[in-house]
Amino acid sequence: MWIVPEAAIADLITPEASFEAVEAVFAAMARGDAYNFPVVREAIGHEDALYGFKGGFDRSELVLGVKAGGYWPNNLEKFKIINHQSTVFLFDPDTGRAKAMVGGNLLTALRTAAASSVSIKHLARTDARVLGMVGAGHQSHFQLRAAARQRDFERVVAWNYHPEMLPRLGETAAELGLPFEEASLEDLGAQADVIITITSAFAPSLMAAHVKPGTHLACMGTDTKGKQEVEAALVAKAAVFTDEVAQSVSIGEAQHAVGQGLKAEADIHQLGAVINGTHPGRSSAEEITLFDGTGVGLQDLAVADKVLQIAIDKGVAVEVDF
Repeated sequence: MWIVPEAAIADLITPEASFEAVEAVFAAMARGDAYNFPVVREAIGHEDALYGFKGGFDRSELVLGVKAGGYWPNNLEKFKIINHQSTVFLFDPDTGRAKAMVGGNLLTALRTAAASSVSIKHLARTDARVLGMVGAGHQSHFQLRAAARQRDFERVVAWNYHPEMLPRLGETAAELGLPFEEASLEDLGAQADVIITITSAFAPSLMAAHVKPGTHLACMGTDTKGKQEVEAALVAKAAVFTDEVAQSVSIGEAQHAVGQGLKAEADIHQLGAVINGTHPGRSSAEEITLFDGTGVGLQDLAVADKVLQIAIDKGVAVEVDF
């Protein structure tokens, strides 16, 4: 069995490689060549932690495995490590033997950012010039960097529940050569052509009235029943695409619009269908498009498998008897 430790990941995987892996696995899902297993997610009653498993199998690439981990909200304060902790386990689909154990923390951040940037590539208007960021936590920096690779953005406008966190996001924008402006949600929606929401909220912040025609939204924070970043009415008026429809309507951003009867499950489409060319995607320059990024296990497995191959080629992976 191979081991690729968390500390080695940053030198092995690039955002571009993560993007390619996620785009390919979304396409495989839409073709029916890959599928996710049911998600297990539990509050364990210790340290206020949420722990779970996301797994799947990609027949086209012969990638089988599971990501184990979750959210420990006290980590940063008590242990000076990030709150999200995870590990990816890959298995040989021919024999079932354990193939690899790969650090999953940075991979999770990269694959989440890759998913939103894949949606920007395929759904945002080509003339999008202003990027809006709702949220300024750890993941927002990955999101901003990944989005900047997909369009020729000229500036960034941002809002956060805790405004004191925004200057650090501004530093990331400056690294990319993008002017940065703190804004109200009303001003953000009036200016932004693409909006990424990346919060852990259980109540909506961005409303339908905030968003102008032609905007593309990537809603990346809702991955649990009850979470919500945008108003259900906004989901109802948008053309909605997702990584996996079953998750979108049960634990994703669409859960509220579908639950309230404002959106039919049949009107939510896989982003992979747009990638494959079996769905046209955006229908007009005025249409609001929304990507409901719930986060699926196949994303983690695809990026972890790519990291594993690079690590073996570079002699970084550690082989152990198991």
